[in-house]
Amino acid sequence: MKEIVLDTETTGISVKDGHRIVEIGCIELDNLVPTSNKFHYYLNPERKVSEKALEVHGYTDEFLAEQKKFHEIVDLFLEFIKGKKLIIHNAEFDLSHLNNELSILGKKKINNEVTDTLTLARDKFPGSPVSLDALCKRFRVDNSKRTQHTALIDCDLLARVYIHLIDQKEPSLNFENQDDHVSDIKNLNISYFKKIVSPTLDEIKKHKEYLKLNLKKNFY
Repeated sequence: MKEIVLDTETTGISVKDGHRIVEIGCIELDNLVPTSNKFHYYLNPERKVSEKALEVHGYTDEFLAEQKKFHEIVDLFLEFIKGKKLIIHNAEFDLSHLNNELSILGKKKINNEVTDTLTLARDKFPGSPVSLDALCKRFRVDNSKRTQHTALIDCDLLARVYIHLIDQKEPSLNFENQDDHVSDIKNLNISYFKKIVSPTLDEIKKHKEYLKLNLKKNFY
C-alpha cells in the first residue's frame, strides 16, 4: 500500500489571519518503505512571513518572492497524492492550509484518507510529550539535521517515527485456551521421590537444650 508523508510550512498559524503556505514536502511510502518519489516546492505566499514563522523555518520574504506560486504546482501536487493515504503530524493544521489554498483556486477540498500521527502518539503515550522532536527522542531517530523546521526534513523524520508508532505492540495475554492448558497440567503424570531425613538423638538433645535457653516459657 502506498502512503504519502506530508508536511507544510506557512507564513503563520491561522488561515483566518490570511496566512499562506510557503513550502510543501511529501515522501512516498510503499509498504512502509520510502521510495524515490518525492514532492517538494518552496512557494511564494504573496504576503509577508510573520516574525514567529520566520524563526521556525527561516524562509525570508526575499527568498520566497522568487519561488513558484501555489496555482502553478497545484495539479502536480494533487496528482502526486491522488488515491493515497496521507500521513501528517497535526493534520488539522496542514489540511486547513492546504484546503484554504485549494479554496482560493476554486478547487475541492482534500478527501484522502488521513492518519494523524499526533493523535496516534497521544493515544499510545497519554500524558507524554508528542511533538516530532519528542517522538524522535523516544524512538532514537536522529534529528540532528533539524536545526529549523523544513518540510522535507520533517517528512523524512516523520516517516521513521510513523513506522515506529504503528509497529509498537503492547504485550497481551492470551486466555483463549486457558481451560485446555489447565486440563493439560492436571493430566500430567509427574513422579518424584521424597527422602525423609530423621534427626539423630544427639541433634534432638541439642535442640531441646536450645529451646530451654532461648524460650521464655519452658515447655519441657
